[in-house]
Amino acid sequence: MPFFQDPPRLGHPLYEDRVLRSYLARAFPDEPRGEAIEQLAALGDLAGGKLYDLMIEDRASEPRLVQWDAWGRRVDRIELTRVWQEARRLACEHGLVATPYETRHGELGRPLQAALVYLFHPSSDTYTCPLAMSDGAAKTLLVHGQKALRDRPLARLTSRDPESAWTSGQWMTERTGGSDVGLSETEARPAEDGRFRLHGTKWFTSAATSEMALTLARPPQGPPGGRGLALFYLETRDAAGQPNGILVNRLKDKLGTRKLPTAELTLDGAVAVPVAGLSDGIRTIAPMLNVTRLWNSVCAISTMRRGLSLARDFARRRFAFGSTLAERPLHLETLAGLQAEFEAAFHLVFLTAELLGQEEAGIADDDDHRLLRLLTPLCKLTTGKQAVAVTSEILEAFGGAGYVEDTGLPTLLRDAQVLTIWEGTTNVLSLDALRAVAREGALPPLLARVRALAGEARDAALVDASRQAIAAADRAASWVGERGGEPAAVEAGARGFALTLGRSLELAALVRHAQWSIENERDGRARAAALRFARHGVDRLDAGGSLGEARALGDDQPLPVG
Repeated sequence: MPFFQDPPRLGHPLYEDRVLRSYLARAFPDEPRGEAIEQLAALGDLAGGKLYDLMIEDRASEPRLVQWDAWGRRVDRIELTRVWQEARRLACEHGLVATPYETRHGELGRPLQAALVYLFHPSSDTYTCPLAMSDGAAKTLLVHGQKALRDRPLARLTSRDPESAWTSGQWMTERTGGSDVGLSETEARPAEDGRFRLHGTKWFTSAATSEMALTLARPPQGPPGGRGLALFYLETRDAAGQPNGILVNRLKDKLGTRKLPTAELTLDGAVAVPVAGLSDGIRTIAPMLNVTRLWNSVCAISTMRRGLSLARDFARRRFAFGSTLAERPLHLETLAGLQAEFEAAFHLVFLTAELLGQEEAGIADDDDHRLLRLLTPLCKLTTGKQAVAVTSEILEAFGGAGYVEDTGLPTLLRDAQVLTIWEGTTNVLSLDALRAVAREGALPPLLARVRALAGEARDAALVDASRQAIAAADRAASWVGERGGEPAAVEAGARGFALTLGRSLELAALVRHAQWSIENERDGRARAAALRFARHGVDRLDAGGSLGEARALGDDQPLPVG
């Protein structure tokens, strides 16, 4: 009989996830943990079953833009895939946005939400994108919006009823650039009743099918740059269901996230109202960015976990060179290294979610606020880079099958690549981390947290690993202090500085959990992950060369010798 390789099979996303279950056992008290596990198990049944099967079946379909009806009317209707239609319903019913706004969860609302998103994301064809924007919009309106503006959309964004729930877009990117939003060309022209009409082009909008959006525009007399922009709220259709001065020019043809209808829009008199005044729009939208960056980080660890789960199952099925891959020492060594990176990233993400939950519950102190300000960009940039590296290795673990589209595996890597770009690239977030250090004094709270987490180690090997985390964080602090008067040198080393802090905190958080697992679960797997992650190295500061050398190599300019 001819040979046919069995494909990898996905186990239950909760019951077969030792890392998540161990975290819940440590971080959630008994009663909340029982409720959380019940919710997560129900969502896991779908994410590892019905929704996953539908995603595999619907692999080749993509959203489609219908600009005109049969009689020549402009309709700009985006037809969504079956997975997105089903994911929309499930996300509402399982409270993926609602959970942290339901006060009964208290400070655990954010980590519970993170766990739900973690299970849901890899089977959703990136439906987590509009969910993240919706969560960020809800948080922004809750912080800044006046009551008349806040109540109606907030109820819709946090609804568990698919018939009434809304999602939100975040429209910031223009042709002038993504990260430098201060260059925005969109104009806000005064209209009736204190409202405005927006005119301009949004070059890249990732939630183009949403019922509302928060967007930046420049009112009359608004000065150049970011301070002259205001944040506006708009609904994408009017009371009659017609587009609110919004034209869909095209859907973007992207490397990954191809199920996500990313559009280029023209605002042609879209009616909108200011969220909080007529200036400082970038500062006003900051709560949204903090939330969406956390979602990005959760999606990073979720993607790593899905890839590892499939690769591990495949290794048990794939027979080559006289044994299964799961019996080959080099293959096991490779998967072990990926698992260590994932586990470290997991505990950094949930540490960040816990801190956001504490802030929203009103129990965070000033140091916690400063730490969260720095931790958010560090978490996003660190886990984004890890997700790309890990998923690349995951594809290699499948050999040629990892490169074949109809296995569904290449999607893991293509979709992971966006995690380093959305909500700020690695370089942009590294500079943001420097601002948090320089302007808000965020470094001392981070160093203190690294010490506190690492200080829980009692196992001798974990104590050594904890010292490595502390030493790397201290070196990063010394590095930035010594170069305080050299702005160009600090900027050049910002990425190494940020990654060192991120990985130091990852190691410290993993050490803390490993010690708990040894004592409470009698399990050494988290310990093994911590020690292996420490061997990978956490210090990413590179002495590098001079700025002249960087210019010569980076811009390929002549470099005199002698």
